[in-house]
Amino acid sequence: MAQTTAIIKALKKTLKIHGKRYSDVAEALALSEASVKRLFSDEQFSLKRLDQVCNFLGIEISDLLSSMKDEQQIQCLTEEQEKQLVADIPLLLVANSVLNHWSFKNILSIYDFSETELIQLMAKLDRLRLIQLLPLNRVKVLVDHNFSWRKNGPIQKFFEEQVTQEFFNTRFEAPGEKRMFLVGMLSRASNETFQRKLEKLSEDFHDLHTQDEKLPIFERFGTSAIMAMRLWEPSVFESKRKHKDERSF
Repeated sequence: MAQTTAIIKALKKTLKIHGKRYSDVAEALALSEASVKRLFSDEQFSLKRLDQVCNFLGIEISDLLSSMKDEQQIQCLTEEQEKQLVADIPLLLVANSVLNHWSFKNILSIYDFSETELIQLMAKLDRLRLIQLLPLNRVKVLVDHNFSWRKNGPIQKFFEEQVTQEFFNTRFEAPGEKRMFLVGMLSRASNETFQRKLEKLSEDFHDLHTQDEKLPIFERFGTSAIMAMRLWEPSVFESKRKHKDERSF
């Protein structure tokens, strides 16, 4: 399964490089766009389908496999590397920017860094292997398509603290904002079904993020979303229980 996932990721990247979308693949394969999206999200490509998409892109399957070997991308940092970023907020800011595919010029025009300061920060990220700093201050991002911060690691804890303090300090009524709070009682099976839908929604968000990377920076907005579910009852309700609900899920 790991190899299949890697092949699909390489295929997605190749589509992006060629400026092709799922709708283009759907037209070439005489499928609906929804069917193509399912092929990618479920990773259910037969060799025949894979060959068809490669033919559409004008490449061989061997070319796709070669591109995978050429990439030495990381999926997460070590805890010590994350600690270095959290301890240096300007460095974390620049790291977050380049991971969102901001150029050197973009960062310099928006944030209060001198050119020398920004080069020094970029050089630190190069040593951390997050990026490769190229001539003329061009940047090549070295992280994997599915790169993520360490679970319960220093950076995740840092952002969770910001969420607690700042993220919910709004009524979620402005354009581009939305809040939904759902309450109900679900069986184990329904809970698992809904969690799968949340995972799919997360993938859709990431796909849109990737799709929009080619747009000019002024057409993209820093956007955050929180999706969560848990077995929970307000403490004011729980305090009224005769006996604590100790059922295991």
